[in-house]
Amino acid sequence: MPKYLSLLLVIILGAFLSQPILAQKQTSPIAGKVICLDAGHGGTAATDSYRAGPMGEREEWINLRVALLLQKMLEKKGATVVMTRTADDNIPLADRARLAIDNKADVFLSVHHNATADPEVNFPIIYFHGNATENAASIALGIDVAQALARHLYKGNTPVSLASDHTIFATAGTKVLRDTYGIPGIIAEASFFTNAAEEKRLKKKKYNRREAQAYVEALEVFFSKPMPKVAPKNSAVSFPPFRAFQEAERMSEIAKSWHRDYQEGLELMSQPDTASWQQAYELLTRSARSFPDSYVAAQCHQNRAILLEKLGKTEEALTEAIRAKEHYVPVTIK
Repeated sequence: MPKYLSLLLVIILGAFLSQPILAQKQTSPIAGKVICLDAGHGGTAATDSYRAGPMGEREEWINLRVALLLQKMLEKKGATVVMTRTADDNIPLADRARLAIDNKADVFLSVHHNATADPEVNFPIIYFHGNATENAASIALGIDVAQALARHLYKGNTPVSLASDHTIFATAGTKVLRDTYGIPGIIAEASFFTNAAEEKRLKKKKYNRREAQAYVEALEVFFSKPMPKVAPKNSAVSFPPFRAFQEAERMSEIAKSWHRDYQEGLELMSQPDTASWQQAYELLTRSARSFPDSYVAAQCHQNRAILLEKLGKTEEALTEAIRAKEHYVPVTIK
């Protein structure tokens, strides 16, 4: 066979074999989507001290590292990525939300890491805005992200919390999720930098990349399914706010007793006397205030409802039962 024919066959064969690879790259559910990535906080080192781990690693630095890695991964999948910040800058929350809206984002994902007074705590928390029955799209996204983070960062061995942002900011929720409501959106707190071992891991780019990969996997799962609807806020149900400790308060000594308060409250619930029930109610209330987005906070509110019913406060009991249902969503780790 002439050499030019052999060369032609090689070229044709190479082109033919490359087609499935190209097609595979183009079939990612992320391709063509507009994803707004928000690296939480930024430029606040001079104004707060509680967003630093025991070895000094700051949350805003971690958030940005993960978001920049995630940006590259998503763009390789064919997504258009809108970044709210690409440096250690303090971008107003309203501007972050506006970027998502103006660019007609299909998803708003705010990358965060968490802090608490209890140095042993480490698990993922995902926030959605408003009530669960009204914000189905964000719930679906939150479940996918929670499951992926649990697999990639915890090998599936962790509790997770999927909670309304009204659990931490009782009256209005978080501004970035409030102002982007209607777009499937979450704030993802992948882990706790106040846990010394986790802080050490979070300083490593390889670990940051693993977290970013979890988000990619979650987004591919999310976009491969029909998109749930987002209903108008407070169209299904409304109830009074429950004030929780704010960020600085959550670093206080009393906040460290959140799990002990929960356990002691459960023990007192089983007692037959009204005084024990009242004490149990107070302990469960303090646990829910100290750590309103913990993996036991939903049970705190559910048990508060039971205790209120026992104490003859039926209407208040109903409110607490609704709160537990609307502000906390159970997640099964797959």
